[in-house]
Amino acid sequence: MTQNSPDQAANIIKLKISSNFGDGAIDISGGVVDFQYYESVLSNHITCTIAVMETGFAMDKSGKPKASKGIIDSLPIRGGERVDIIMEDNYGNELKIDEGLYVNRLRDVDAGTSQDLFFMDLASKEYFANEQTRVTKRYEGSISQNVEKILKDVLLVESKPDVDETAEPYNFIGNDKKPFYICTWLASKSIPQMQSEKKENATGGAAGYLFFQTREGFHFKSIDKIFAGEPVKKYIFNNSPELPDGFDAKILLTDIESDIDLNEKLTLGTYHNRSIFFDFYALNYTVRDYKLGEDDPLAGLNLTQRERQEVYKLTSSLSNGSMATASKITPAGKKIDDLVAKEFTQSPSRLMTHILDVGTQPTGSTVQDQLEHWKENKAEPNFKAIETMQASIMRYNQLFTIKTNIIIPGDFSIKAGDVVFCDFPELSGSDKKDTNPESGGLYMVAHVCHKVTSGSTTTSLALVRDSYGKKPTGTNQILA
Repeated sequence: MTQNSPDQAANIIKLKISSNFGDGAIDISGGVVDFQYYESVLSNHITCTIAVMETGFAMDKSGKPKASKGIIDSLPIRGGERVDIIMEDNYGNELKIDEGLYVNRLRDVDAGTSQDLFFMDLASKEYFANEQTRVTKRYEGSISQNVEKILKDVLLVESKPDVDETAEPYNFIGNDKKPFYICTWLASKSIPQMQSEKKENATGGAAGYLFFQTREGFHFKSIDKIFAGEPVKKYIFNNSPELPDGFDAKILLTDIESDIDLNEKLTLGTYHNRSIFFDFYALNYTVRDYKLGEDDPLAGLNLTQRERQEVYKLTSSLSNGSMATASKITPAGKKIDDLVAKEFTQSPSRLMTHILDVGTQPTGSTVQDQLEHWKENKAEPNFKAIETMQASIMRYNQLFTIKTNIIIPGDFSIKAGDVVFCDFPELSGSDKKDTNPESGGLYMVAHVCHKVTSGSTTTSLALVRDSYGKKPTGTNQILA
């Protein structure tokens, strides 16, 4: 791939805003002085900010300038106008939102007699639809399938969402909550399904999903499965103007936003937490510790994946004092259990309490079916909180352990939720400069901003990971 340059502006093929009144539409690409497009794994919608400058002139069909009025009042712009965007970076990648974005806010208008400068904040259509709809029905069974139903039937999303199948079923009622709230809430209760076993309750991996939107649509993704994927791009930060073989682009700027904050992680119970689960049906409770890095009790045993899962199920259902492990976590780096000294992980730093929903929301389409199911499973909780809640809380806290911001030449192919490989230099007094084996490796793109001005195109990435080091498959290139 040819090395891109940030000093080359992207090609704005279309930036058309349509009026809410009549068939009027204006292409404002000639007046755009700053364009910023945002995606994030922590955002249920995509956004965009455009700075527009008008000079009171426009080009006629022959290409000659002619006097014109400002579009704020002539179109007019009052909120909710559709904006169609097509841009192309210097790699040939397109930034295109098929369903368009819509004007959420017009702000900071600097009006004049010969020049107007104003900003438009845009958002996806679903951002507004979320405020106009509520989830009211009862849902049961697969969480991933129910998320798809909510997006299709309530938000009326036309494109098929990218969903990782979930293992454990969960029955719930929408209770007039907004669709984005329900889908995000369900993400925290989800465990990925095993690849080899396409059947319900075949769990594989740690709990914890992300619900977010990119220009390709909605995603309901397992954190573990994201990190298990191959990197879409490889970047390097060095002092050489040349791009080494095997890399897609050079990192222009980088800074570490945050590294391990030990006190914060202890407060959140990232390394060791204890939960008390109350069962008011049996008038009993279960105490369960969840400790990061606990040795895998099945290490060294020649068991199939299915057999290992059955043993994990059996051990996790033990009574008071059972210990859960983080052995099923798929880390970004080599190991996730050596982040801090062992002395800070030996005792629980966070205590949580949960109430098991035993006897609630039994499966069945009719009252009689629900009653029969309840009679057969009186002591069964609706949701397996003991196996899920602690792992989910810990996984979210681990994900943002290391946060690094980088800026690269504009690349519209990068999206939130992508996995990238980065190499950073290692401080050394030797003439031979190696890459840093600890900071280099896989990162997940948590936030992405594509920025286009009249003279440059850059992409800013907020990268996160849960551990240090490169996996065995990672490269260790020599810096020039």
